Amino acid sequence: MGHVLIPNAMKLHRIEPGSSVDLSDIDPSDTSEAPGGKKVTNAATEVLATRLGELQDILWARQEERVLVVLQGIDTSGKGGTVKNVFGEVNAAGLRVTSFKPPSESELARDYLWRVHANVPAGGEIAVFDRSHYEDVLAVRVLGLLPKSRWKKRFDHINAFEKLLTDEGTTIVKVLLHISKDEQKRRLQSRLEVERKHWKFRLSDLDARKRWDDYQEAFAETVERTSTEHAPWHIIPADKKWYRNWAVATIVTATLEGLDLTWPESPDDLTGVVVE
Repeated sequence: MGHVLIPNAMKLHRIEPGSSVDLSDIDPSDTSEAPGGKKVTNAATEVLATRLGELQDILWARQEERVLVVLQGIDTSGKGGTVKNVFGEVNAAGLRVTSFKPPSESELARDYLWRVHANVPAGGEIAVFDRSHYEDVLAVRVLGLLPKSRWKKRFDHINAFEKLLTDEGTTIVKVLLHISKDEQKRRLQSRLEVERKHWKFRLSDLDARKRWDDYQEAFAETVERTSTEHAPWHIIPADKKWYRNWAVATIVTATLEGLDLTWPESPDDLTGVVVE
């Protein structure tokens, strides 16, 4: 590979704070930022994944900085595939992936951020949220689980929560995987036609698909209200899985590169030490 990161990689598909967002204006099949075609881009992703693993080794050794990657997207947008392809070279000791399911009775008895705060990264860790606290302004809104007067306030709660995390040393990367309705149909149909994928299919997926426009509206407002300087959103065109993987790997790797990580010194004086 002639290069690993493109110039201004951390700004790839970034939504600047205060920007208006209309997902219909963003082509989910756009691959124009890729370093080449599918083969070249897959090779670049492998290089990035290896580099990300190297950076995580330093992060883990230091036990100081921490990184939170938030993955959101409609059903079949590829959150699990992104985790597998982007973070596959990262040492499992320093990687924590949390998949947020519908809250339990115990979780519902507390504030909605309680279970989220318990899973943020510790020093040296990369934490990946497969879905996240954003479900509490997305699914809750679309499914009518709470009145608007309650979920509207949560944008400010979330911004304050993320500011707390960044003020205390967590670097946050937020990614919305953006696919088309036609691509979702193809992926759902594949789950029906391929037996080994049946476990992924839920009849509730079809109910959610009927609310496609409502989800698109909810995603757009959420990004508008919560893309901040300390925790910006990136909207990744995700119809092409190979492009999705490369784009997310590029942003996350560039973020860690930006931390200027160096190996820590030994706490002991090793001068003259010899292993007999």
